[in-house]
Amino acid sequence: MAFIHHNSDNGADDAQLIRIYKQSGKLEDLATLYQRYMNLVYGVCLRYFDEDASKDAVMQIFEELILKLQQYEVQNFKSWLHVLARNHCLMKLRAMKNKEGREVSLDGLPVMENEQFTHHNGSTALETDLQEMERCMETLPDEQKRSVDLFYLKEKSYKEVADLTGYEMKKVKSYIQNGKRNLKICMEQQNAAAKQSY
Repeated sequence: MAFIHHNSDNGADDAQLIRIYKQSGKLEDLATLYQRYMNLVYGVCLRYFDEDASKDAVMQIFEELILKLQQYEVQNFKSWLHVLARNHCLMKLRAMKNKEGREVSLDGLPVMENEQFTHHNGSTALETDLQEMERCMETLPDEQKRSVDLFYLKEKSYKEVADLTGYEMKKVKSYIQNGKRNLKICMEQQNAAAKQSY
């Protein structure tokens, strides 16, 4: 997976490499840092795309970093990059679905806009949102969970979901609609509980 050409790793830690890149602005310095985590990013992308599309996404995320690392103060690069990679993939999936003319909004669920990366605390909040959404997915009945996962994250059509699961088309639409509603309710309840705990 080493398809970014870069200088050899000089043993500096992530924070030092970020500082070096911010001062120099050289892509070679950024590539040295990114190379450490390309397999992590590639693994995240493979959850959403095939191998070729995942390699493309790895390069696109590198291009995003060119600006983002100059703009933001990043405390924990590895976890921040992990969130950025997931965000990139989910946004790309949503764009692809919009292009196909299918409904993709999860009605207020965190489909992760890039501008939420205002600073490192923003990425922490985004990671929390993603974790909450994953926890809420686990609370759904199996039929809803499978249907929502296939439709939204694996970008399958209603017919493909029906073929893969064996559910009737009418049931698939119902599972997706109810699953989306239940996810929203669960997320709202978790957000309310979090606010009360402060």
